[in-house]
Amino acid sequence: MGNLSKDINSKFANVKIKAMINVLYTANWITSFQNEFFKPHGISPQQFNILKILNGANEPLKVQTIKERMIDRSPNATRLMDKLHAKDYIKRLPSSADRRVVFIEITEKGKTLLSSISADFNDDLVKNLTEGDAQLLSDLLDKMR
Repeated sequence: MGNLSKDINSKFANVKIKAMINVLYTANWITSFQNEFFKPHGISPQQFNILKILNGANEPLKVQTIKERMIDRSPNATRLMDKLHAKDYIKRLPSSADRRVVFIEITEKGKTLLSSISADFNDDLVKNLTEGDAQLLSDLLDKMR
């Protein structure tokens, strides 16, 4: 099992500071894992998130709606969508009512990519947690926010 103090060779002022740094350290660990996982698929975790949002919506969504639903609400969501569009994973649909509004829809190629990605790819990240541990962790993170 991991031990933050040993992993980063550090001591902490108190247990609350250690917990906060542990959350940040773990978030970076998860991000690194996911970046490596998605690399062979030619997408980033954020692009995967966009495709999942669009696939689950079952209808074209405004860019702003996608940004609001993203886990990592990065300001470069438009650039991420540009890359997905260039790979033909999404298409843009201009609004007939307002030319400033663009709707985004997942393509069949995007759906095929999603179906090729294992739904349980995150299982390795949580393999050491019981269902009770996972619920407690989730509750504590909600409490922290």
